[in-house]
Amino acid sequence: MRKRAIFAVLAAASALGGFIGPAAYADETVGDIQITDVSVNGGKSITVGLTDKTVTVSVPATDPSGIWDADFHLWRGTDPNNPDDYITPNEDTTPADCVAAGTTNSTCSKTFTFEPDWWLTNADAGTWKVGVDVWANDDSWTQRDAYATTRLQRFSKLPVNAGPEPIAKGKALTVTGKLTRANWDTDAYAGYTAQPVKLQFRKAGTSTYTTIKTVNTSSTGDLRTTTTASVDGYWRWNFAGTSTTPAVSATGDYVDVQ
Repeated sequence: MRKRAIFAVLAAASALGGFIGPAAYADETVGDIQITDVSVNGGKSITVGLTDKTVTVSVPATDPSGIWDADFHLWRGTDPNNPDDYITPNEDTTPADCVAAGTTNSTCSKTFTFEPDWWLTNADAGTWKVGVDVWANDDSWTQRDAYATTRLQRFSKLPVNAGPEPIAKGKALTVTGKLTRANWDTDAYAGYTAQPVKLQFRKAGTSTYTTIKTVNTSSTGDLRTTTTASVDGYWRWNFAGTSTTPAVSATGDYVDVQ
């Protein structure tokens, strides 16, 4: 409820011209400055649960006069001048932390904090674009509205329980679990419905899991199936992930077969 109220206030402020959005963008370069790469969260997807998540965005750049500063913003949508959502760097990283690797090269970094209890909603999960501005000491500069992309995902959980334990060889073993993910609209974890999840087994003394069957989650995210116990080993659920939810595997549950 608090989140919805906050967005109503921001929307009203925006309509009155009081909410500052990203500057108008168009790809342009002046001078010899060059961007060689952009890294978001070390190249990994940004997975956010119900607590704040801070990630680093960095850009290696080069110019004959040396690099002076850089700025970034992350945005979602198709139009950089009218994004569906956006986030600007944390204030404590303005200006950027630019580390020189020589007289012409530097890597500039800033941090961003995703706050699920403040502004994130479930609709924000998916692909985000990275806008980049870099300035050189001789006033050369470059700006790109979508130099790179990153993926924002709702953190997932997947426990497992196999029983009874111990169990006689040849008897039916029941394996349960529940696939949940962060719900940023309600600030709670909720079941992920109708998702295929693999039941896997690893024989004691080995290191490789083998898929036994695939089970779809229920309307509440629950998993339940039976299989035949044959040898000692570990049972787990394995979810491959989606564009909005990261892959997750349960820690194997050991079952003693007698």
